[in-house]
Amino acid sequence: MKTSRRKFIARTALGVSSALLAPRLLAEIPVAPNTFAPYERVALGKTKLKFSRIVLGTGMRGGKRESNHTRLGKEKFEALIRESHERGVDTFDLADLYGSHPYVIPALKGIQRDKFHAITKIWFRDGGIPETERPDANVCVERFLRELRTDYIDLLLLHCVVSAKWPEELRKQMDLLSKLKGQGKIRALGVSCHSLEALEACISEPWVESVHTRINPYGMSMDGPPEKVVPVLKKIHAAGKGVVGMKIMGEGRLRNDDEKRNASVKYALTLGCVDVLNVGCESIAELDDLAARVKRVARVI
Repeated sequence: MKTSRRKFIARTALGVSSALLAPRLLAEIPVAPNTFAPYERVALGKTKLKFSRIVLGTGMRGGKRESNHTRLGKEKFEALIRESHERGVDTFDLADLYGSHPYVIPALKGIQRDKFHAITKIWFRDGGIPETERPDANVCVERFLRELRTDYIDLLLLHCVVSAKWPEELRKQMDLLSKLKGQGKIRALGVSCHSLEALEACISEPWVESVHTRINPYGMSMDGPPEKVVPVLKKIHAAGKGVVGMKIMGEGRLRNDDEKRNASVKYALTLGCVDVLNVGCESIAELDDLAARVKRVARVI
Protein backbone atom coordinates (compact mmCIF):
# COMPACT_ATOMS: atom_id res chain seq x y z
CA MET A 1 0.00 0.00 0.00
CA LYS A 2 1.36 3.41 -0.93
CA THR A 3 2.07 5.90 1.85
CA SER A 4 1.44 9.59 1.20
CA ARG A 5 4.27 12.03 1.65
CA ARG A 6 2.35 13.76 4.47
CA LYS A 7 1.94 10.49 6.40
CA PHE A 8 5.56 9.56 5.78
CA ILE A 9 6.77 12.84 7.26
CA ALA A 10 4.51 12.48 10.30
CA ARG A 11 5.75 8.96 10.97
CA THR A 12 9.43 9.73 10.55
CA ALA A 13 9.67 13.18 12.20
CA LEU A 14 10.62 11.75 15.58
CA GLY A 15 13.55 9.92 14.08
CA VAL A 16 15.08 12.96 12.45
CA SER A 17 18.15 13.97 14.42
CA SER A 18 19.00 17.24 12.72
CA ALA A 19 18.75 20.12 15.20
CA LEU A 20 17.32 22.36 12.48
CA LEU A 21 14.91 19.96 10.78
CA ALA A 22 13.33 18.11 13.72
CA PRO A 23 11.79 21.14 15.46
CA ARG A 24 10.21 22.30 12.21
CA LEU A 25 8.57 18.93 11.58
CA LEU A 26 7.47 18.49 15.17
CA ALA A 27 5.88 21.94 15.21
CA GLU A 28 3.43 20.82 12.52
CA ILE A 29 1.74 18.34 14.89
CA PRO A 30 -1.70 19.78 15.79
CA VAL A 31 -3.14 19.86 19.30
CA ALA A 32 -5.26 16.73 19.62
CA PRO A 33 -8.27 16.45 21.94
CA ASN A 34 -7.33 15.70 25.56
CA THR A 35 -3.74 16.83 25.08
CA PHE A 36 -1.98 19.90 26.44
CA ALA A 37 -1.98 23.18 24.50
CA PRO A 38 1.48 24.79 24.78
CA TYR A 39 0.22 28.37 24.87
CA GLU A 40 -2.97 27.89 26.86
CA ARG A 41 -3.35 30.37 29.75
CA VAL A 42 -2.97 28.50 33.02
CA ALA A 43 -4.00 29.77 36.47
CA LEU A 44 -1.03 30.21 38.78
CA GLY A 45 -2.29 28.78 42.05
CA LYS A 46 -4.72 31.09 43.82
CA THR A 47 -3.13 34.22 42.39
CA LYS A 48 -5.14 36.17 39.84
CA LEU A 49 -2.45 35.50 37.26
CA LYS A 50 -2.76 33.26 34.22
CA PHE A 51 0.47 32.44 32.43
CA SER A 52 1.05 30.76 29.08
CA ARG A 53 1.84 27.10 29.69
CA ILE A 54 5.28 27.64 28.15
CA VAL A 55 7.20 30.46 29.81
CA LEU A 56 10.30 31.73 28.01
CA GLY A 57 13.26 31.62 30.36
CA THR A 58 16.09 34.10 29.75
CA GLY A 59 18.77 32.89 32.14
CA MET A 60 20.58 30.00 30.49
CA ARG A 61 24.08 29.99 32.01
CA GLY A 62 23.16 33.23 33.76
CA GLY A 63 25.27 35.29 36.14
CA LYS A 64 26.92 38.72 36.49
CA ARG A 65 23.93 40.23 34.62
CA GLU A 66 24.40 38.22 31.46
CA SER A 67 23.24 34.86 30.10
CA ASN A 68 23.29 32.89 26.87
CA HIS A 69 20.24 34.95 25.93
CA THR A 70 21.83 38.35 26.42
CA ARG A 71 24.97 37.01 24.75
CA LEU A 72 22.88 36.50 21.60
CA GLY A 73 23.08 40.26 21.23
CA LYS A 74 20.31 42.85 21.24
CA GLU A 75 18.92 42.13 17.77
CA LYS A 76 18.74 38.34 18.10
CA PHE A 77 17.52 38.31 21.70
CA GLU A 78 14.76 40.83 21.06
CA ALA A 79 13.74 38.90 17.94
CA LEU A 80 13.48 35.74 20.06
CA ILE A 81 11.23 37.53 22.58
CA ARG A 82 9.06 39.07 19.88
CA GLU A 83 8.67 35.89 17.84
CA SER A 84 7.96 33.86 20.99
CA HIS A 85 5.14 36.26 21.81
CA GLU A 86 3.82 35.93 18.25
CA ARG A 87 3.75 32.14 18.76
CA GLY A 88 1.69 32.51 21.95
CA VAL A 89 4.19 32.90 24.81
CA ASP A 90 2.86 35.66 27.04
CA THR A 91 5.17 35.18 30.03
CA PHE A 92 8.89 35.95 30.24
CA ASP A 93 11.10 34.83 33.10
CA LEU A 94 13.73 37.47 33.85
CA ALA A 95 16.13 38.26 36.69
CA ASP A 96 18.57 40.91 37.79
CA LEU A 97 21.15 38.11 37.77
CA TYR A 98 20.59 37.53 34.03
CA GLY A 99 20.64 41.18 32.92
CA SER A 100 17.58 40.54 30.76
CA HIS A 101 15.34 43.41 31.91
CA PRO A 102 16.22 45.99 29.19
CA TYR A 103 15.32 43.72 26.27
CA VAL A 104 11.64 43.01 26.91
CA ILE A 105 9.86 46.30 26.22
CA PRO A 106 11.83 47.16 23.05
CA ALA A 107 11.12 43.63 21.77
CA LEU A 108 7.39 43.98 22.48
CA LYS A 109 7.04 47.57 21.29
CA GLY A 110 3.42 48.29 20.50
CA ILE A 111 2.12 45.37 22.56
CA GLN A 112 -0.24 46.41 25.37
CA ARG A 113 1.23 45.76 28.80
CA ASP A 114 -1.67 43.54 29.82
CA LYS A 115 -0.91 41.23 26.88
CA PHE A 116 2.28 39.87 28.44
CA HIS A 117 3.63 38.99 31.88
CA ALA A 118 7.03 39.75 33.40
CA ILE A 119 8.52 37.57 36.12
CA THR A 120 11.70 38.77 37.73
CA LYS A 121 13.87 38.06 40.76
CA ILE A 122 15.92 39.86 43.39
CA TRP A 123 19.43 38.52 43.97
CA PHE A 124 20.22 38.91 47.67
CA ARG A 125 23.13 36.46 48.02
CA ASP A 126 26.88 37.15 47.90
CA GLY A 127 28.44 37.11 44.45
CA GLY A 128 26.31 36.63 41.36
CA ILE A 129 26.04 40.32 40.39
CA PRO A 130 28.91 42.82 39.95
CA GLU A 131 28.32 45.07 42.98
CA THR A 132 28.92 43.95 46.57
CA GLU A 133 26.12 45.94 48.23
CA ARG A 134 22.64 44.49 48.49
CA PRO A 135 20.04 47.27 48.72
CA ASP A 136 16.68 46.54 50.31
CA ALA A 137 13.98 45.00 48.15
CA ASN A 138 12.06 48.25 47.68
CA VAL A 139 15.15 49.91 46.19
CA CYS A 140 15.69 46.96 43.86
CA VAL A 141 12.10 46.93 42.67
CA GLU A 142 12.13 50.63 41.82
CA ARG A 143 15.20 50.03 39.65
CA PHE A 144 13.58 46.98 38.04
CA LEU A 145 10.50 49.04 37.13
CA ARG A 146 12.71 51.63 35.44
CA GLU A 147 14.67 48.98 33.54
CA LEU A 148 11.48 47.23 32.45
CA ARG A 149 9.74 50.55 31.69
CA THR A 150 6.59 49.34 33.40
CA ASP A 151 4.38 50.32 36.31
CA TYR A 152 4.18 46.83 37.78
CA ILE A 153 5.83 43.42 37.89
CA ASP A 154 3.54 40.42 37.55
CA LEU A 155 5.54 38.02 39.73
CA LEU A 156 8.48 39.05 41.91
CA LEU A 157 10.68 36.38 43.47
CA LEU A 158 13.45 36.19 46.01
CA HIS A 159 16.07 34.46 43.91
CA CYS A 160 17.79 31.20 44.91
CA VAL A 161 16.69 30.61 48.51
CA VAL A 162 18.51 27.67 50.09
CA SER A 163 18.10 27.98 53.85
CA ALA A 164 15.32 26.17 55.69
CA LYS A 165 14.99 29.39 57.72
CA TRP A 166 14.71 31.74 54.75
CA PRO A 167 11.24 33.04 55.84
CA GLU A 168 12.81 34.16 59.10
CA GLU A 169 16.07 35.43 57.61
CA LEU A 170 14.43 37.39 54.79
CA ARG A 171 11.37 38.66 56.66
CA LYS A 172 12.35 42.31 56.35
CA GLN A 173 12.57 42.03 52.57
CA MET A 174 9.34 40.06 52.44
CA ASP A 175 7.54 42.80 54.39
CA LEU A 176 8.90 45.47 52.05
CA LEU A 177 7.71 43.49 49.05
CA SER A 178 4.28 43.01 50.59
CA LYS A 179 4.00 46.78 50.97
CA LEU A 180 4.89 47.25 47.28
CA LYS A 181 2.27 44.68 46.35
CA GLY A 182 -0.27 46.68 48.32
CA GLN A 183 0.71 49.71 46.22
CA GLY A 184 0.05 47.78 43.00
CA LYS A 185 3.69 47.63 41.93
CA ILE A 186 3.78 43.83 42.25
CA ARG A 187 0.92 41.44 41.50
CA ALA A 188 2.23 38.27 43.17
CA LEU A 189 5.17 37.23 45.34
CA GLY A 190 7.26 34.12 45.73
CA VAL A 191 10.66 32.45 45.71
CA SER A 192 12.87 30.33 43.50
CA CYS A 193 14.15 27.40 45.54
CA HIS A 194 17.54 25.73 45.35
CA SER A 195 17.39 23.26 48.22
CA LEU A 196 14.85 20.74 49.46
CA GLU A 197 14.77 22.42 52.87
CA ALA A 198 13.94 25.80 51.31
CA LEU A 199 11.24 24.17 49.22
CA GLU A 200 9.68 22.52 52.27
CA ALA A 201 9.55 25.89 54.04
CA CYS A 202 7.22 27.17 51.30
CA ILE A 203 4.42 24.80 52.25
CA SER A 204 3.30 26.64 55.36
CA GLU A 205 4.61 30.14 54.61
CA PRO A 206 1.55 32.30 53.77
CA TRP A 207 3.69 35.01 52.13
CA VAL A 208 4.56 32.63 49.29
CA GLU A 209 2.11 32.76 46.41
CA SER A 210 4.24 31.00 43.83
CA VAL A 211 7.36 28.82 43.74
CA HIS A 212 9.94 28.28 41.02
CA THR A 213 11.20 24.72 41.35
CA ARG A 214 13.57 22.48 39.43
CA ILE A 215 11.83 19.36 38.18
CA ASN A 216 12.55 16.53 35.74
CA PRO A 217 12.39 12.73 36.08
CA TYR A 218 16.19 12.37 36.15
CA GLY A 219 17.05 14.53 39.18
CA MET A 220 19.24 16.79 37.02
CA SER A 221 20.09 20.11 38.74
CA MET A 222 17.26 19.50 41.23
CA ASP A 223 16.88 20.03 44.96
CA GLY A 224 16.84 16.29 45.50
CA PRO A 225 15.70 13.09 43.80
CA PRO A 226 12.23 13.29 42.23
CA GLU A 227 10.75 10.91 44.81
CA LYS A 228 11.58 13.45 47.53
CA VAL A 229 10.85 16.65 45.61
CA VAL A 230 7.46 15.70 44.13
CA PRO A 231 5.65 15.06 47.47
CA VAL A 232 6.75 18.54 48.60
CA LEU A 233 5.50 20.10 45.37
CA LYS A 234 2.16 18.37 45.77
CA LYS A 235 1.78 19.88 49.24
CA ILE A 236 2.76 23.32 47.96
CA HIS A 237 0.26 23.09 45.13
CA ALA A 238 -2.47 21.74 47.41
CA ALA A 239 -1.91 24.81 49.61
CA GLY A 240 -3.02 26.95 46.66
CA LYS A 241 0.40 28.18 45.62
CA GLY A 242 1.53 28.40 42.01
CA VAL A 243 4.30 26.09 40.85
CA VAL A 244 6.58 27.07 37.96
CA GLY A 245 8.73 24.17 36.75
CA MET A 246 12.35 24.85 35.80
CA LYS A 247 15.18 22.68 34.44
CA ILE A 248 12.68 20.59 32.51
CA MET A 249 15.45 19.84 30.02
CA GLY A 250 18.05 19.24 32.73
CA GLU A 251 19.64 22.67 32.28
CA GLY A 252 20.22 21.87 28.62
CA ARG A 253 21.70 18.42 29.15
CA LEU A 254 18.75 16.72 27.44
CA ARG A 255 19.04 18.78 24.26
CA ASN A 256 20.39 15.89 22.23
CA ASP A 257 18.29 13.11 23.73
CA ASP A 258 14.97 12.99 21.94
CA GLU A 259 13.46 10.24 24.09
CA LYS A 260 14.38 11.87 27.40
CA ARG A 261 13.09 15.25 26.27
CA ASN A 262 9.72 13.71 25.55
CA ALA A 263 9.74 11.88 28.88
CA SER A 264 10.69 15.00 30.82
CA VAL A 265 7.96 17.15 29.28
CA LYS A 266 5.38 14.44 29.88
CA TYR A 267 6.57 13.98 33.47
CA ALA A 268 6.23 17.65 34.40
CA LEU A 269 2.86 18.09 32.70
CA THR A 270 1.23 15.01 34.21
CA LEU A 271 2.42 15.35 37.82
CA GLY A 272 -0.63 17.45 38.57
CA CYS A 273 1.34 19.93 40.68
CA VAL A 274 3.30 21.93 38.08
CA ASP A 275 1.33 24.76 36.50
CA VAL A 276 3.67 26.03 33.77
CA LEU A 277 7.02 25.13 32.22
CA ASN A 278 9.80 27.70 32.34
CA VAL A 279 12.34 26.70 29.68
CA GLY A 280 15.29 28.77 28.46
CA CYS A 281 14.83 28.17 24.74
CA GLU A 282 17.65 29.93 22.89
CA SER A 283 16.03 29.88 19.45
CA ILE A 284 12.60 29.76 17.86
CA ALA A 285 13.45 26.26 16.61
CA GLU A 286 13.88 25.12 20.23
CA LEU A 287 10.62 26.79 21.24
CA ASP A 288 8.73 25.13 18.37
CA ASP A 289 10.25 21.79 19.30
CA LEU A 290 9.15 22.18 22.93
CA ALA A 291 5.65 23.27 21.90
CA ALA A 292 5.30 20.21 19.68
CA ARG A 293 6.33 17.90 22.51
CA VAL A 294 3.80 19.56 24.83
CA LYS A 295 1.06 19.02 22.24
CA ARG A 296 1.65 15.27 22.20
CA VAL A 297 1.22 14.70 25.95
CA ALA A 298 -2.16 13.22 26.86
CA ARG A 299 -3.98 14.77 29.79
CA VAL A 300 -4.65 12.52 32.76
CA ILE A 301 -8.43 12.38 33.15
